[in-house]
Amino acid sequence: MSPSVLTPVSFNRRLKNHIVQGLVWLAFILAVIPLISVVWLVVKNGLARFDTEFLTHSMRNIGARDAGGGAYHAILGTLEQVALATLISVPVGLLTAIYLVEYGQGRRLARSISFFVDVMTGIPSVVAGLFVLAFWVLVLGLGYSGFAGALALSILMMPTVVRSTEEMLRLVPNELREASYALGVPKWKTILRIVLPTAFTGIVTGIMLSIARVAGETAPLLLTVFITDSINTDPFTGPQMGLPLYIFDQMGRPNDTAIDRAWAGALTLILFVMLLNLAARLIAWWRSPAKGR
Repeated sequence: MSPSVLTPVSFNRRLKNHIVQGLVWLAFILAVIPLISVVWLVVKNGLARFDTEFLTHSMRNIGARDAGGGAYHAILGTLEQVALATLISVPVGLLTAIYLVEYGQGRRLARSISFFVDVMTGIPSVVAGLFVLAFWVLVLGLGYSGFAGALALSILMMPTVVRSTEEMLRLVPNELREASYALGVPKWKTILRIVLPTAFTGIVTGIMLSIARVAGETAPLLLTVFITDSINTDPFTGPQMGLPLYIFDQMGRPNDTAIDRAWAGALTLILFVMLLNLAARLIAWWRSPAKGR
């Protein structure tokens, strides 16, 4: 077939390829513009109060119109609440995913669990907060606390941990499992020594993303943690502030000093989420096959 016959076909393919590439780049730009604008707005307005005083002081004895004050109590509360939520949801999510992939294939219980995990994925965050408020605070009468907020956050984290871990476990080649079984290694030890280390990087990334997802939730904390201006280092007793609550509280005060504190709190929260994503990438790099770990 002569080149003159192939030229129109080749031209049409190149034209279609360029058009599709242009549409992809256009969609990417449209998606990035809002993200960049939000980040720029938060950084621009948050740097005015993002200083040592903001990171090391609370709002105790600071009036609505007073300058100064900080978000130390909120940062401490967020760290404790997210840590407790992680301790609750990660073991449950990991064990659930292991059962679904390694033991529950074809079983009715596994199908039921998978269905409820899908349902939990779509639960609004305020519903999780209402559930903990009704059961923990009102029925049991245990009151507002950082632990109550952690329970609500763990409900939101669990389906993300289950689904991400499940997908990573399914990516592990069956040949690795079969080789381990052929050597006489029990199934539980194969999962512990072969399957989980192979999927470790993806599992950690999913956990980090689930933590970043719940770190900025406000509705569950409003219903379970409440608001305080004082430092509360005990997450099991009394109201405890969190960064999302701090931002919500400061934005509702009608003065510029409070608004500046709210922007600084938003910047702190964004930096916290970025550090989590950076940690996930560092772990993925450290545990990459090229490193031999």
